[in-house]
Amino acid sequence: MFNHNIPTNIIPDYEELRLKKLKDYEILGTPPENAFDTIAILAAEIFDAPFAFITFVDSNAVFFKASIGDLTLNDIKRNESYSAIAILKDGTTVFEDIHKLPEINDVVTSPFESVIRFYAAAPLKTPEGYQIGTVSVADSVPRNPTQKQLNMLERLSTIVMEKLELRSATRKTLRAHDNRLHMLIHDLKNPMTSISLQSELISRINGVDGKATLIAGKITQQSKNIVDNLNTILSAARGEHGSIKLQKSKVNLAEIINTVKQNFGLVLKNKSQSITVETDLSVEIYGDAEKLYDIFGNLISNAVKYSAPGQEIKVSILPEDDKVTVAVKDDGPGLLKEDIDKLFIKFARLSTVSTGRERSNGLGLSMVKMLVDLHKGKVWAESEGKDKGTTFLVELPVK
Repeated sequence: MFNHNIPTNIIPDYEELRLKKLKDYEILGTPPENAFDTIAILAAEIFDAPFAFITFVDSNAVFFKASIGDLTLNDIKRNESYSAIAILKDGTTVFEDIHKLPEINDVVTSPFESVIRFYAAAPLKTPEGYQIGTVSVADSVPRNPTQKQLNMLERLSTIVMEKLELRSATRKTLRAHDNRLHMLIHDLKNPMTSISLQSELISRINGVDGKATLIAGKITQQSKNIVDNLNTILSAARGEHGSIKLQKSKVNLAEIINTVKQNFGLVLKNKSQSITVETDLSVEIYGDAEKLYDIFGNLISNAVKYSAPGQEIKVSILPEDDKVTVAVKDDGPGLLKEDIDKLFIKFARLSTVSTGRERSNGLGLSMVKMLVDLHKGKVWAESEGKDKGTTFLVELPVK
């Protein structure tokens, strides 16, 4: 089942990128939840095992999001958990009898070595291919699981990742919505403040009759009420998400896109795909680096997802006067006209199908649209039709 040549190094390749992706899910240290507990219960029932866990492997510790059984699992170090070994393997990890595998103890010094003899885990794999944790089961007696049980464990790990991806996309979409709301409110506040000042000036002009003064006073008061209401909306948004302004600075677009490319290294390797970035390396704009990363991460993820194995994805950065256009081109299934008309609508049903059975949460492109709007830019897609590929274009102002 498992290659008994256990590696002595439990730090996987791409560890820094793996940890960054894990932090993006904002799951570490969160309280128990019924949905995750239910998945762990299902895993235990599938194997008829007394213990089941959903774990996330951080840099130095293992966080248990769900735990079924009577083991005390607080403050488990990374080198004390079998999850640290399980995330090194693409498929399911199985130890039928740990007591017959003394070499495991050279890697993991589990405080439950005397209790756990059987262990099986399916990795939690991100869309980029990073394994951030496991869904696992354990027993105090040796076990020989069936392939059907192991397949079901892998399906449960897929459900966990789909839940995490949807939560992450929803959270980012809501924050992008609040950011766009912030920008809209400021655009409304400026003219309302001006109206209030102008109406005050009218009421102070010598010779203005009483009726005009009364109307000007009402305009002033209503304008101030509107501004106060807008400020209340902003305060509520800040209370939920902290600062909701774009954190703009001078950023190098090529560096951002090359970082995104690097993050897809594993999935590109698995699908034998490549990304070519054609650019002047010195192209810089003023923007929010984190949100630009989300924009191009989503667009490149789509290109990878809908391109066939072996294909090349091309990213071009084209500066022009006071703006920059970034084009992400793939040779995938292309888009129909009706697809293009509803691309940036939440949960829109499109005709395209991913090439590696990757799933879509229906929020990525709508979030891209909101984030581009925040930068006062434009995003659109071009395709000559079915099986003729797609190009997504993002136009951003330099300042």
